[in-house]
Order: sequence, then C-alpha cells, then structure tokens
Amino acid sequence: MNFIDTKYIGLISSRFSKFKKVKSNLYNFRCPYCGDSQQNKNKARGYLYQVKNDYNFKCHNCGITRSFTYFLKDHDTCLYDEYIMERYKQGLTGKNSVAPNPKINFKIPEFKSKTLLSELSTIESLNITHPAKQYLLNRKVPKERLNKLYFCPNFKKWTNKHLKVFDSVELDDERIIIPLKDLKGSLFGYQGRSLDSKSKLRYITIMLDESNQKVFGLDCIDENQIIYVTEGPFDSFFLDNAIAMCGSDVCLESFCFSKIVYVLDNEPRNRQIVNKITDLVDKGKHVVIYPKDVNEKDLNDMVLSGINVKSMVESNTYYGLEAKLKLLEWKKV
Repeated sequence: MNFIDTKYIGLISSRFSKFKKVKSNLYNFRCPYCGDSQQNKNKARGYLYQVKNDYNFKCHNCGITRSFTYFLKDHDTCLYDEYIMERYKQGLTGKNSVAPNPKINFKIPEFKSKTLLSELSTIESLNITHPAKQYLLNRKVPKERLNKLYFCPNFKKWTNKHLKVFDSVELDDERIIIPLKDLKGSLFGYQGRSLDSKSKLRYITIMLDESNQKVFGLDCIDENQIIYVTEGPFDSFFLDNAIAMCGSDVCLESFCFSKIVYVLDNEPRNRQIVNKITDLVDKGKHVVIYPKDVNEKDLNDMVLSGINVKSMVESNTYYGLEAKLKLLEWKKV
C-alpha cells in the first residue's frame, strides 16, 4: 500500500462532497470535474482506487481518468507540491529499492488556439432561429457578448481532434463553447454547455493547459478596478468587469487583483454555498449577501425577473463584522 497517497487522500478529502472510504483501497465521492448529477445531489460516481502501488481517479459519469498525482495537482497545488517533495524524499520504488531523484523533462504541449476556435461559428454569426442563439437570447445574455461564445455541433469529436479526452464519441451532442483565456488572451481551455435540458452533463470542462486556473473572462477585465466573481460564465455577462469560477478548486489568491467581490448563488439552503460564503467572510473577503425579498437563485434568473443586478450587487456587498451579521440573517431565509 502507498502510505503517502493514503495520507494525501485524507488531507484533501474534505474538499469533496459525499466523500467516503468504501474499503481499504477504494474511495468514493462526487466528481469534482463534471459535478456529477445536477438533479440528484446524492449521486457520487467519482472513485480513487489502487493500481499496484499507486492510486488513480476515474469518474463513471463523465469518464475522465487521472493519476492521483495529477488529480492532486488539479485540486490543491499546495498539497501537490508537498506530496511531490515527500514522495521523492523517500525515494522508494518497487521492493523498497532506493531510486535517485528523477530528472523530469516535460514539454508543455502547444495548442494552436486560434485555429481551434476558428473551426467553429460564433453564436453572434448564427441565424436568429438557431437553437443555441435562441437559448442565449431567451436567457437575456447581452447581444454584444455573443461574439465571445461559439457553437460546436459535435463536441466529443471536435475535442478528440485536438486532445484525446473521450474513449468514445458515441452519443455525441451539440454544445455552446465557452472559451477560457488567460490575462493575455491565450486559450487554455473551454467549457461545453449542453443544449439538451435532459443532459446528465450540462457542463464539461476541457483543459488544454492544466497549469491554469479554471476561470472564465480573464481576457476581458481591468485588473485595477473592482472585479466581480460569479459562479457561472453566463452570470458574469450581467456585471461589468466580471469573471467566473469554472471549478470548485479555483484559488484567486495567485492573481494580483486590487479588489475582488464574490457574487455567489442565492441558495441559503445549499450547504456547499453557505460554507463557501462563510469561508470567504472569515477570510475578510468582500461578498454579496442577498436581501430577503430576492428569491431567484442566480444573477441570470434575477435579470429574467426584472431585477437591476448591478444596483442590487453594489448595494448588498459586505465584509468583516457586517458581513457576518448579514450572513446570519440570510441563512435563516
């Protein structure tokens, strides 16, 4: 048994919903990549399992597989650094033979991001009757933002053309492509949003360069102004200078932004949301805590109901002691 892997599985376990130890070498929890079922919050189809002396991760929902080393790197870079150091300090492989520190020559793959996206049509260029364009217009996504999104008729096939992700391209579907670009405008990943309301995977995130944070909108912000952080890319379209977190493992501390305001969903009955906001408040961050008369769960729903979200967000941003008091009131709704 790999005791180092077991140790770090225990250290990171609190990050994952429905985490449980099935047996000595098998762990089960909700997949942090695809989010597992959106309809059934009790479904957990992500597994860490032992293969010889190491652990691997596999999700039986989205099909993604990762070695534990890269799984840890995806979800906690600090723990990952400690893990690598501890693993090679011991230098044990095979039958307790001491191995020298490895010399790793790793070349980051180069993706022709301009070519990749140029294969697709922007939502703005689609006919007004196209389902993808209709969906976004019905959600009142600003028309000027539609040139930031793309349409892909065969998501799995197109993805596998550039990066082998899916074992099979059967049951392929059409999706809205949400590009993830860094501060310099270089594409490092993308999300595919299903147009099928019955889809088990509404969002699938593909990372072309896993060293980046899963954040949408970095290429369109002014770092010296207030930056609003939402939970979904579409929500970010309704605020000026906004970005969106596209994963549970996002850490914005690595960016040197002047001021951040977190605009999470309005779900006081959702334990994960409440815990996130509580953690942010305890760290002294600026957060939006919604007034009692707002019942909609996110910014997009608020826009659809006629709420001026810009004004509402600006007048309900708190931090410190005031945020703690407002949070107590909000949780009672």
